[in-house]
Amino acid sequence: LHSTDCEVLAIVKAGQGVPAANAGEQVEVVLDHTSFYGDSGGQIGDTGWFTSVDGNTTVAEITGCVLPVQGVRAHKAVLKQPLAVGDHVNTQVNGERRDAIRRNHTGTHLIHAALRQVLGPHVKQAGSLVDPTRLRFDFSHFAQVADEELAEIENIVNREVLSNARVETLEDVPIDVAVNEYHAMALFGEKYGDKVRVVKLSDGFSTELCGGTHTSATGEIGLHKLTGE
Repeated sequence: LHSTDCEVLAIVKAGQGVPAANAGEQVEVVLDHTSFYGDSGGQIGDTGWFTSVDGNTTVAEITGCVLPVQGVRAHKAVLKQPLAVGDHVNTQVNGERRDAIRRNHTGTHLIHAALRQVLGPHVKQAGSLVDPTRLRFDFSHFAQVADEELAEIENIVNREVLSNARVETLEDVPIDVAVNEYHAMALFGEKYGDKVRVVKLSDGFSTELCGGTHTSATGEIGLHKLTGE
């Protein structure tokens, strides 16, 4: 959740690039590397802080992180100290908030697999929202989900939580290996590169292509209550 000695590559204020900004100003900051996750794939971006390289001073409060273009993460910052292009900072993600997001993101994978078990293999994710307080999972189906089906889905998810299966994240997997050998789910016509990231449960309950943050085991999630459909 930390990155050290990150160089400021750009500062954007009111939509315009600026060489520097003052304490109290709200800007977006792009670094050469960062520990922050940006809004992507339904998962909300991280919050946290920039600190001085020596760790003694808070340089900025980070209220969000977004991806304005592919491969670029812009940190929404409220500056506590002046900041200029070329300066160096450390990044510190709000770990408690990140952990809550992780739990809900892994929860969407469990719900996805349970939906396919109960409603049929035609069910595929059509969108989602993952934030620290809740998750929303969007999918297509030819009928409303009945109460008894919803209860069965919830029971399957909670059984998987109690099994405490290990969550494995595999980086830079060739796309053909991910799909043909791991049988990972590829979602709603997304374009994938030659190498992908696979998130799979050790018991085989779920395997998906995913770039988000996750728990290390399903038991960390806690029991889920599905509030409605």
